[in-house]
Amino acid sequence: MALQQFGVIGLAVMGENLALNVERNGFPIAVYNRTKEKTDAFMATRAQGKNVVAAYTIEDFVKSLERPRRILIMVQAGGPVDAVINQLKPYLEEGDILIDGGNSLFDDTARRTRELEPAGFRFVGMGVSGGEEGALNGPSLMPGGTKSSYEYLEPIFAKIAAQVDDGPCVTYIGPAGAGHYVKMVHNGIEYGDMQLIAEAYDLLKNAAGLDHKQLHEVFAEWNTTEELNSFLIEITADIFNYIDPDTNQPLVEVILDAAGQKGTGRWTVQSALELGVAIPTITAAVNARIMSSYKKERVAAASVLTGPSGKYEGDPKTFVNQVRDALYCSKICSYAQGMALLSSASKAYSYNLNLSEISRIWKGGCIIRAGFLNKIKHAFNENPELPNMLLAPEFKQTILDRQQAWREVISQAAKLGIPVPAFSASLDYFDSYRGDRLPQNLTQAQRDYFGAHTYERIDKPGFFHTEWTKAAEESVQTSTPRPLQAQEPQTAARTTVGSAE
Repeated sequence: MALQQFGVIGLAVMGENLALNVERNGFPIAVYNRTKEKTDAFMATRAQGKNVVAAYTIEDFVKSLERPRRILIMVQAGGPVDAVINQLKPYLEEGDILIDGGNSLFDDTARRTRELEPAGFRFVGMGVSGGEEGALNGPSLMPGGTKSSYEYLEPIFAKIAAQVDDGPCVTYIGPAGAGHYVKMVHNGIEYGDMQLIAEAYDLLKNAAGLDHKQLHEVFAEWNTTEELNSFLIEITADIFNYIDPDTNQPLVEVILDAAGQKGTGRWTVQSALELGVAIPTITAAVNARIMSSYKKERVAAASVLTGPSGKYEGDPKTFVNQVRDALYCSKICSYAQGMALLSSASKAYSYNLNLSEISRIWKGGCIIRAGFLNKIKHAFNENPELPNMLLAPEFKQTILDRQQAWREVISQAAKLGIPVPAFSASLDYFDSYRGDRLPQNLTQAQRDYFGAHTYERIDKPGFFHTEWTKAAEESVQTSTPRPLQAQEPQTAARTTVGSAE
């Protein structure tokens, strides 16, 4: 009896769709789900007539696969993944490959790699983006693990991934948790993108007064442009066209304004804080979802906390074009922050990430697929050590040409009391990054004043500490102003002396 070439554990929609994708591309599959009813339903419907073998025990599932076994685990992240791995281990043999295709935390993936590899098993943590449709028809795949494991899986992954002009949307990402780390940051960028689009919608609807038909037309037109052509802009245009059959109103307007989240955006922010990378647009997007969850509090506050209101009084067409420019500039900043985080993580965790290739595999299948990813790919291909996307010729002049519109939109939003946290965070990021002098010299002085944390000077090397209270008293007692006296240069370790912040 011929054995199956690929196995899938977990038959929720993503698992089913990936299984069917693999089978459709010529690889016989075996499937297993912890509930027999789910397996039976799949076999009786979507899998009927296809080269699919169902197993009802883990042992039978493993036995149905040719060696080395290739097993994709599609269950909820966290404990369920560990549970499935523990169930599989007694039946696995040396060289078998386990693939976690869920949204696992990269630290968990690294731990599982450390646990499984010494036992002779191979483990791949793979980010999968594209939602249900992508899983079935071609997702963006971000596999991390040992290179030899990826090479054995590549013939399958290259077939099932989305296909774009320069190849399949899959590449070897890097060792250990690299694949899930890149998927996590992908989702962080996705958070930023979605919040920026939501703010553009808010401005156009509540400031410029556009109705749902006009909003559809604007976003559909934006999707034809090189700058904003993307999956998220495309589906946004579609959303404005959908009329709720119960109320005869645009469905989007009867949806509760409290957004959910599954954790990947929060993980991105936490990782950025740990690595010391500024990602304010993504952070603002996570915060915006949190703020949206305070629905009852916001409704109550709206009756007592007043602010400006009204409509934009200028030319609506001009404002629409300004919002478009603000959206694109902010979007560039959001991606720049994500790529800067990937660059930092690559060094910190020895991932050796190829940012140009990562940009390429995001061109198709995934949620953040967009036309301007070609420009990002080119920027990092031209200069793999590019410190920030904002410095690339593809983006530098774009922002310089459009920043006035960007500033005007944020100014109008403030005047009308419309919150634009991600737009504002993006502009702040741009202005901070281009600032050759920021006010943190005062912050350093304050830290030295209350905690003797020391500071560096711009005119000579070393670390210094000033007795600020004594110096201030002396300056009051004398009629001749004189500079504050600094102590001899201190060592870097001096920064730990004094009270903690």
